[in-house]
Amino acid sequence: MATNTIVVLGAGVSGLTTAYLLSKDISNSITVVAKHMPGDYDIEYASPWAGANYLPYVLQGVGKANSSHARWERNTWPALKELAEKHPEAGIHFQDTVVYNRKKDQGSATGNWFSELVEKEPWYKDVVPDFHNIPEDQLAPGIDNASKFTSVCINTAIYLPWLIGQCRKTGVVFKRGVFKHVADAATAHHSSKKADVVVNCTGLSSRTLGGVCDDKLHPIRGQIVVVRNDPGAMFSISGTDDAEDEITYMMTRAAGGGTIIGGSYQKDQWDPLPDPNLAVRIMKRAIALVPQLVDKGQGIEGLDVIRHGVGLRPFREDGPRIEADKVDGVSVVHNYGHGGFGYQASFGCATEAVELVNGILGQKARTKL
Repeated sequence: MATNTIVVLGAGVSGLTTAYLLSKDISNSITVVAKHMPGDYDIEYASPWAGANYLPYVLQGVGKANSSHARWERNTWPALKELAEKHPEAGIHFQDTVVYNRKKDQGSATGNWFSELVEKEPWYKDVVPDFHNIPEDQLAPGIDNASKFTSVCINTAIYLPWLIGQCRKTGVVFKRGVFKHVADAATAHHSSKKADVVVNCTGLSSRTLGGVCDDKLHPIRGQIVVVRNDPGAMFSISGTDDAEDEITYMMTRAAGGGTIIGGSYQKDQWDPLPDPNLAVRIMKRAIALVPQLVDKGQGIEGLDVIRHGVGLRPFREDGPRIEADKVDGVSVVHNYGHGGFGYQASFGCATEAVELVNGILGQKARTKL
């Protein structure tokens, strides 16, 4: 059987999921090359900082039921559901989820981000289990509507290494590397043969990667606080009164991963250091929204803080780039630019990237014949 040589560039959730799906074909020989690997915490490496969860939303008009965005998320839910049910070692668990909406947040940065999530009849209501709207007489003052459903929360510190483990079972090789040009990655396959395909999953780095240099990419700065307190469910709301690019959400990661409290949605903001004033606002908003997060009567001093963190979501105008390309004679498949929904669209996006890779490999095979 002929062997297909593939290099996956990037080891965030998009790169690892794509490598995992590609590795299911025994004719593929795969090398994952990345500057950052699971275990690293760096402002450039978004995946470890994510919550992460499954909360379908919309970005600049994408995300409706008939869009690519909705398709990717719809096709990802069954995979995450199966992992939560059958593979506890992956670090994913089910969690009750409550989403609050304030109409006055419409038009703000966070209101636009959450616009589909907070709809009374969203496209995903028939995807996630137990979806229902909370009766109006049960809503607090200032809340216009709210919904409740079952979702998942992912412990990224467990899940990313789990994906590596699944890949290594089938012979995928991992190594560190940094490239100035995407075509150079074709020389990085562990066999020393030139790769048949390079899969570009470099996220925000595709802004400056030679042969790509995508100026549609922007950082969306997210700041979080990780605490030991457990709110008992996953909560989020459409906006805040502090700033239009700040937001309140919280989720408890599986297997003792702590509770993530956020956050911010600051476009074109690169600052890697946590802002202490923003951290205080994040904690105060969380307690105001979910008082049971701390013991009765306590303020932010009741939060048992593990760490503060900052990540840069790789947001791309027009949505993620999932397409085949030819760069300096090298076949490339792109899968990057997922903003803040890399996990909840990971299997849907990776499946389409794999289809593009298979199309290239099939064409090469026909050419050889």
